[in-house]
Amino acid sequence: MFEISAKIEISSDEKESLLRIAKESIEATALKRGKNRIRVHDISGVLSMRCGVFVTIHKKGKLRGCIGRIESNIPLYKAVEEVAALTAYYDYRFPPVEPAELKELEIEISVLSPPLKIREISQIKLGEHGIIIRRDNKSGVFLPQVASDTGWNLQEFLGHCSADKAGLGWDGWKNADIYTFTATVLQ
Repeated sequence: MFEISAKIEISSDEKESLLRIAKESIEATALKRGKNRIRVHDISGVLSMRCGVFVTIHKKGKLRGCIGRIESNIPLYKAVEEVAALTAYYDYRFPPVEPAELKELEIEISVLSPPLKIREISQIKLGEHGIIIRRDNKSGVFLPQVASDTGWNLQEFLGHCSADKAGLGWDGWKNADIYTFTATVLQ
């Protein structure tokens, strides 16, 4: 049987550090202070791993931005800093975060396991696995929590990712490569 990577274990100190880094990076971006200067005392363990990460910003329970990297060639703590700044400023669906909004924002970080190509869609566990759909030069990604948040079934999860994210049409996933991953969510 095909095995999906387990979620990455993150200690409470590492979680606190990553959430602080994301918050400071978003604040520095909104206040136009330039690049945040990361202050991390211990960059061993998970903080030094090279793995995918998404930063999601909510405001009053509604999506305010979400950007990430499926894989990374830099340590996690640096990737969180970069992705948080991008989320605050460059998510094309939203205007840049304004200083007046900072106190109203909730930050969520999703630390990703390496993606693994699947052979059958029955290997996808809704709410546990995120998906990547790729064909030619097009791709789309949904984090695992998208299925839970929307209440979509498997066909809807695949169809929306294929059409809305990858631009392949509703059934485009049927002729594409599909990868799954897990996410350790920090809030």
